[in-house]
Amino acid sequence: MKKELIKIIKDAGKILKEGFYTDKNISFKAKKDLVTQFDVEVEKYLKKKFAKKFKEFNIIAEESDNTNIEFNNSIIIDPIDGTTNFVNGVPHTAISVGVYKNKKPYLAVVYNPILDELYTAKIGKGAFLNGKKLKVSSEDNFQKSLIATGFPYTSGSNENDLNDVLKRIKDVLPLCQDLRRLGSASLDLCYVACGTYEGYYEMNLKPWDVSAGVLIVTEAGGIVSNINGDEYNLFEDKYLVASNGKIHNEFIKNLNL
Repeated sequence: MKKELIKIIKDAGKILKEGFYTDKNISFKAKKDLVTQFDVEVEKYLKKKFAKKFKEFNIIAEESDNTNIEFNNSIIIDPIDGTTNFVNGVPHTAISVGVYKNKKPYLAVVYNPILDELYTAKIGKGAFLNGKKLKVSSEDNFQKSLIATGFPYTSGSNENDLNDVLKRIKDVLPLCQDLRRLGSASLDLCYVACGTYEGYYEMNLKPWDVSAGVLIVTEAGGIVSNINGDEYNLFEDKYLVASNGKIHNEFIKNLNL
């Protein structure tokens, strides 16, 4: 399944890459939440191919109505994670696909066709970037740790969420090496898996934002939890926290000051 999945995703990446360098029709799902014709085209292509090849799985996808789809044996698609980057010519954008069996992560692919970076993972088999095995950072000092975060779309309309974001930045920034905000949750998780970041946290993420990245982090030796340090639930938890594992307890503590 993995080889077929990767081939389909790389083919879909050609649509994303073509769109990256051409004019886009942009509409707004919400005040800060963009969608283009290429989000729709990539998703349509993936859904068509996956439905034909992997009939035992249902499909949950960002730009689709998922109301009557039960999460169990599921393929979860984000056709373009980092659409704002995509629209503005920032090459930090990717297709994210997570495959779940019995509600548990099984396969993960995150593909950035602009930089030709293919992140993959399979449960119990490790995580890889373009075939090279990944391992999280060995840094155990939070003060020396580079941390990534993101800002929820609701920060433009929900004052409580905006205040929450600002408070945690104020709490965490003085205690770590520095903070980064690059605008693609799937790739931020991959950067934790690579050891580029020691940790990453964000609120109000959707299942398709992180369905692949969570497996890539854990298969590289990292930890993913909610903000209380408990197992992360794709559909229920407000905050995701990922790290190399060595700083995780202190990370959780610093996010809850």
